[in-house]
Amino acid sequence: MSVLPASSREWHLVARPHGWPTAADFALREVPVTEPAEGRILVRNLHFSVDPYMRGRMNDVKSYIPPFKLDQPMDGGAVGEVVASNAEGFAVGDHVLHGLGWREYADVPAQHATKVDPALAPLSAYLGVLGMTGLTAYAGLFEVASFKEGDTVFVSGAAGAVGSQVGQMARLKGASRVIGSAGSDEKVKFLVEELGFDAAFNYKNGPVKDQLREAAPDGIDVYFDNVGGDHLEAAISSLNVHGRATICGMIAQYNDTEPVPGPRNMAMIIGKRLRLQGVLVGDHYGLQDQFVQEVGGWLASGELKHRETFFDGIENGVDAFLGLLRGDNTGKMIVSVNR
Repeated sequence: MSVLPASSREWHLVARPHGWPTAADFALREVPVTEPAEGRILVRNLHFSVDPYMRGRMNDVKSYIPPFKLDQPMDGGAVGEVVASNAEGFAVGDHVLHGLGWREYADVPAQHATKVDPALAPLSAYLGVLGMTGLTAYAGLFEVASFKEGDTVFVSGAAGAVGSQVGQMARLKGASRVIGSAGSDEKVKFLVEELGFDAAFNYKNGPVKDQLREAAPDGIDVYFDNVGGDHLEAAISSLNVHGRATICGMIAQYNDTEPVPGPRNMAMIIGKRLRLQGVLVGDHYGLQDQFVQEVGGWLASGELKHRETFFDGIENGVDAFLGLLRGDNTGKMIVSVNR
């Protein structure tokens, strides 16, 4: 066993946010570190993920994933180095992916940790392009939206962690046209010039419906929704007959305090015979091996690019999360843990 630190810092949720979260809803607290019990490992976290779905877990409502508990450490994807092991198959120095982020040191049940190889990809990639977000993009496009060669694809939140991968995957698989929306002119430029989108627009520059119609005059076949709201309404208008929409996220309304009206044009779903389907990555782990093989190959060849936005220091974890909700990130938002 290596010499362990006396304590570890971790982020706790201390109040349920009403509307937009504030710094007062969280507390960075110090807790003692102990040797791991049998079947467990102690991991020094190097990076942890902040994701839009975490906003929903801050509400005390029944959902597909339990809410965060008050005055308890929050959790989420993390990668780190094993510093103490009381579990067969894990040694000090191994690098692992696990679900106990938002803290410096994590006491992890060994069965919930997966070894990762930093020689194959940077460790942070296992939280993004080779992790949950990458698999969400892959499954949501190919399995849920039933993408086929020649489709015209529209992605909202296209400069984010999931959206940026969806657009590139569609292009690599033979989409006839890939269109993205983003929240700044800089991100629009990134989508077209670096990621190879055929067209992109800044949704703040005018009505989404009008900008989408201009970018896709012949309509769209697939919509990958990360935003909801006016983007979903615009997509329903532009979807062609038998179009498909994958509903992955609705970040535009996560912080609303009143119920949000649905799209006003839902009657079009009938005439166009549209299919709108939600996606949760946990339903698609059967694609994991195929996903890693195909996406790993694209990464190795340089065909698939990924961008990460880093906040350094655990003390900046909440700032990273609030920045994510504002759309400050390009690609995956990651907190690098320093002590």
